[in-house]
Amino acid sequence: MDNSEQARERIRYLSDLLTEYNRAYYQDDNPVVSDYSFDLLLKELEDLENRFPSLRLPYSPTQRVGGEPVRNFKTVHHKVPMLSLANTYSREEVAEFDTRLRKLTEEKFDYVCELKYDGLSISLTYRDGVLAQALTRGDGLKGDDVTANVKTIRSVPLRLSGGDYPKEFEIRGEVVMPHTSFYELNRQREEIGEVPFANPRNAASGSLKLQDPAQVAQRRLDCFLYFLIGETGQKLHSERLEKARAWGFQTGGYYKRCADLQQVYAFIDYWDKERENLPFDIDGIVIKVNDTSLWPLLGNTAKSPRWAIAYKFKAQRVLTRLESISFQVGRTGAVTPVANLAPVLLGGTMVKRASLHNADIIRKLDVRIGDEVYVEKGGEVIPKIVGVEVSRRKAGTEAFGFITHCPECGTALVRKEGESGHYCPNEEGCPPQIKGKLEHFISRKAMDIDSLGEGKTELLYGKGLVRNVADFYDLKYQDLFALEKTIAGKDGEKRQLSFKEKTVENILGGIARSKKQPFERVLYAIGIRYVGEATAKVLARHFGSMEALMAADYGQLREVEEIGEVIACTVSEFFTRPQEREIVARLTAAGLNMVYEEVRISDSLQGTNWVVSGTFSRSREEMKRLVEFHGGKMLSGISSKTDYVLAGEKMGPEKRKKAEKEGIPIISEAEFYTMIGGEPTLEALNRLQSDSSTESSSNVAAPTASSTVRPPVQGDLFA
Repeated sequence: MDNSEQARERIRYLSDLLTEYNRAYYQDDNPVVSDYSFDLLLKELEDLENRFPSLRLPYSPTQRVGGEPVRNFKTVHHKVPMLSLANTYSREEVAEFDTRLRKLTEEKFDYVCELKYDGLSISLTYRDGVLAQALTRGDGLKGDDVTANVKTIRSVPLRLSGGDYPKEFEIRGEVVMPHTSFYELNRQREEIGEVPFANPRNAASGSLKLQDPAQVAQRRLDCFLYFLIGETGQKLHSERLEKARAWGFQTGGYYKRCADLQQVYAFIDYWDKERENLPFDIDGIVIKVNDTSLWPLLGNTAKSPRWAIAYKFKAQRVLTRLESISFQVGRTGAVTPVANLAPVLLGGTMVKRASLHNADIIRKLDVRIGDEVYVEKGGEVIPKIVGVEVSRRKAGTEAFGFITHCPECGTALVRKEGESGHYCPNEEGCPPQIKGKLEHFISRKAMDIDSLGEGKTELLYGKGLVRNVADFYDLKYQDLFALEKTIAGKDGEKRQLSFKEKTVENILGGIARSKKQPFERVLYAIGIRYVGEATAKVLARHFGSMEALMAADYGQLREVEEIGEVIACTVSEFFTRPQEREIVARLTAAGLNMVYEEVRISDSLQGTNWVVSGTFSRSREEMKRLVEFHGGKMLSGISSKTDYVLAGEKMGPEKRKKAEKEGIPIISEAEFYTMIGGEPTLEALNRLQSDSSTESSSNVAAPTASSTVRPPVQGDLFA
């Protein structure tokens, strides 16, 4: 399509069509087109916009994947201050709130009760039905312009439906991170050695302030809107919510008109229990006077409106003594402070430790050794300290100072710009970092040396036999036989760990078998920061060999789809270090696979994206490999890009619920075998998996193509 006028018409048509599809999916909960078809149309629109950039519309759905990185967020004054709500924690205080309002007006009114979303407050401005600006709350008077990032949130309409909306208006709400997105994000952070987020609210806040909108898009945030600013033609707040929904906003549908306090209490009681079943966090209920014409009469205090109040749910909280603060050093050098507590029962479990996250949190809490501290669980993943009972603090207690040097190796800690954590830069000489890398290398998803484990690896390190991952492949029988170490069992009893003949044979056999692992597993195993399983596979497929990857500069890495600025910097910097290049050379000489080979049985699943959940007649990893053998692509979690969910027994209930809600086909193991032409025999599957990870030559040469694709080997694969 070379004619610009034709392109203009097609771009407008596709933008409008995809906007409607997006509305049906997110606002109406009624998908009208498959994700595959949606993605094809989106790709066509992206191609057209790249060829005719001046024709891109301001509400183009392509903005959902993220635009250019933002170096600094502009500060903008709110036209109407974003006030906070007054909090209440009891029915008596709610009744007092009602009494105060009745004294201020003789008009009769009812209430609207809504969920109090636990996220980040946001204000959206629309002009002529198109999203023009998104601001954070900030200090209430001014906030940060995060428009580019908010455009990546698929539940935020870029263009409104209907035509009866004001020419310009503002709507406010909350950006949240759903539990599925939160757990997946923390899984990825732990996989690459990063400290996990404490809770979805912190994760949502941190995500919305990322400088690269493409990274924000990957976090899969959500947004609920609940407050229209200014005159919109509806007198009742409940009517405004319905009108906002008609325009395309996600208002949640969790609100309810309540005629009196008894109905308000019933709503509170219901959600106090039911909140555990929500796919996102809430921390209370918001109670608003429904008649908006009374709001000016009832007025505001300096900080909050008088016509609304927040009932906060009580979090599980206990008071205990902070006995000490210790520090853990991860395999990437991240230093995490940990509070050691006097044991206390919380939420049915005995808590002895709690996270303190970083130096900023310690300073903000002003927590000191010996303090009586409040510990909460609530919706948190791990217990955390939320406050200090200063009235019980002993005289002369000194403020706690964060350590300046690594507690393990004594190296001065560093804190990178824009990061909250401290790191030990001594990667090659810091014991926990070295041991962490060794344990990562042998782990199941990396080289899978199952005959080794944390205890045995620590023994080998302690004896000086392994100092880096290449040392595993230099181990000999005489090095290992008769090694001994005293260890503590789970029962607390001490026992002797001894390397006898069978143990040594198993270890050496496991190391030898690991040489058959495919290149992408090797790349993941060597422990480049931020390079998890999925990223390792992307890099392996694109460059085809370790040699080609090591030769790639920052610009070439940035050209790879899914590789952002941070990963490109980390990978290029990793391979500039002589010690890392030497380790790769030794691993190559040992016979590890350094060339990517894509094994393909058929193209029956070509172009489809899969998520696997549950238990099957064979291992889950084998099922994932079968998907890939037939041309399918594995995804880490259910999203708009998922075409099928392969479900076994005991499939995760949250995954099933989300798949059903989004209309994604759930395929049983038997149905899956039908799709790929039959169930493979165990012998054939073992042979195929062995073929997929054969030893490569020690002389690594980059293939002419980006990867080697083996021809179909179906033959007698099926019984």
